Amino acid sequence: MKKSTLCLALSIAVSGVISTQALAETHIRVGHGAADTYHMHKAWVKFKELVEKDSGAEITVDIFPNGQVGGDRELTEAVQSGIVDMTAPVVEVMAGWDPAFSVPGLPYTFASRHAALDALNGEFGQILLDKVSNFGIKGLGWMENGIRNITSNKCPIKKPSDLKGVKIRTMQVEAHMDAFKAMGANPTPMSFNEVYSALQQGVVDAQENPLGHIYSSRFYEVQNCVTLSGHVYSTHMVLANPDFYEGLSSSDKAIIDSALVRAIDYQQEVIASEEKEQLAAIKAAGVTVTTLSTEEVAEFQKVTAPIREKYTKLVEPELIKALNK
Repeated sequence: MKKSTLCLALSIAVSGVISTQALAETHIRVGHGAADTYHMHKAWVKFKELVEKDSGAEITVDIFPNGQVGGDRELTEAVQSGIVDMTAPVVEVMAGWDPAFSVPGLPYTFASRHAALDALNGEFGQILLDKVSNFGIKGLGWMENGIRNITSNKCPIKKPSDLKGVKIRTMQVEAHMDAFKAMGANPTPMSFNEVYSALQQGVVDAQENPLGHIYSSRFYEVQNCVTLSGHVYSTHMVLANPDFYEGLSSSDKAIIDSALVRAIDYQQEVIASEEKEQLAAIKAAGVTVTTLSTEEVAEFQKVTAPIREKYTKLVEPELIKALNK
């Protein structure tokens, strides 16, 4: 879709909701591509509750989930143009503008969720948040997408060679596609909203996503196996239109910043409570769940090491230095 046509479609979709309600003193339009049962959406709902409560309803928030006004790339452009005020794309989507944004999503970059959160909430994450200002966007923080795992109709997937010839859906992210090519798979990028039907119809044999997406989008209904590969810690970068954000009063900025921090903390609580239940439900549905041994994970790490090296060479040494801290 041409950008001008997309912007018009987004504008009509968003204004159609807003025109039906009395506008508060400040009105925030939030869009994202995830299901409304997903923990990231729940974090935005918490953000809405906190902002409206703390502002005495002088600031109101409308949330457009399920990709109803576009996917990550379209919503990022919509924030640039001011059609949407805030969004939270998967950070790798920004790699088309600067390869530095591919680094958090390189395979096996982080040893654990804890290590990832430390890096993103420290100097490494701040460098990336500051970078988005080069593209007419304000970076505000990080929401989790999750630890990405593989689902497939080929069982089991215990080593990279088990993916040889498997047609796997990935995001339109070069680093991810390169990683699966290194494993011998046939990566097939497509919109997230098309994944279920593509799996159901056999257009692709496999896909990779965090457990939250696998569960909330019910991919386990059309896949026989889940491999807990943990190959990428995937994160959402919270973005705002700079004219919208800088146009706020200092008190309103404080309300929004505080609400976002608390919503992000709340998301981690939700993730912690949901993941065990989601995995149990997936197993109860008859799906084979494979947990990799330390040695098996090491084989995946070895195969994807050249991909990490390739992409980290494209960015400034200061960013990698901050990551290695």
